[in-house]
Amino acid sequence: MRGTGPQRILRAGVRRGGIELRQLLRSKKELSGHLANVVVALVLATTISGTVPGTDLSMGHLMLVGFCAYLLFQLGTLTVPQMLVTEREEGALLRLRATPGGIPAYLVAKALLILGTAVGSLVVLLVAGAVLADGPLPASPAQWITLLWVTGLGLLAVVPLGAAIGAVLPNPREALALIVLPSMALLMISGTMFPLSRMPQIVQQIASVFPLKWMAQGLRSALLPDSAAAGEVSGSWQLPTVALVLTAWAVLGFLLAVPLLRRTTRRESGSRLAGRQHKAAMNGAGAPAAR
Repeated sequence: MRGTGPQRILRAGVRRGGIELRQLLRSKKELSGHLANVVVALVLATTISGTVPGTDLSMGHLMLVGFCAYLLFQLGTLTVPQMLVTEREEGALLRLRATPGGIPAYLVAKALLILGTAVGSLVVLLVAGAVLADGPLPASPAQWITLLWVTGLGLLAVVPLGAAIGAVLPNPREALALIVLPSMALLMISGTMFPLSRMPQIVQQIASVFPLKWMAQGLRSALLPDSAAAGEVSGSWQLPTVALVLTAWAVLGFLLAVPLLRRTTRRESGSRLAGRQHKAAMNGAGAPAAR
């Protein structure tokens, strides 16, 4: 069918992504949730004292950059699955079955939404950090370029992964419970809060498997002076390895996300949706009586 060509799918995804971005900007609740993360990062950056061992780098600056990486990681692995599970419960995925090219257009729209949210969050965090905590900014054109490609490739590494996770999770409440704890564990062991070089070797090896460690390392190379590389495990930024690992996660995420989303939409039916909505309504009705 001519109507399912790549250009038409791309236009549909871009149009839907623009609508969702405008809806986000009008939602005070959602905006406040994203801004809360920025506020937490700024509070830590302005209150943590001391320097990274072996360097003259402020621990506050290290944590500020680490939170930049975590914001990107969180958008992909927490926000995307929650959106996906919620929209499945509302019947959005069921409607995709009847739409030619619906799944690819849906993924394009979500990628645009996450990209817009990520860029906005990073700009606010970096500008506010520079003003309030004398935080770091790229000091050369090369660092600006690194900031752009690490951000883009980092999102490509985690957004499809988040979509794959969301495709197999149950209801939104259980989805949040299942993914928050692993996400927080990675925040602690990936060098975003504390220098990874000071952690046990087994922790370093576990962290190096996941994209957050490499996203944080790539952003440190873009935002911190070259002398800060002395605090890395290898003593260097390892940008080729950063690119290789994030690319591998992006490919793996896409290979998992598309078939899992297709399976999820194939399994959707009006009766399944009605059953879930009836169960949710019954649970909601029973909660007040139980209290």
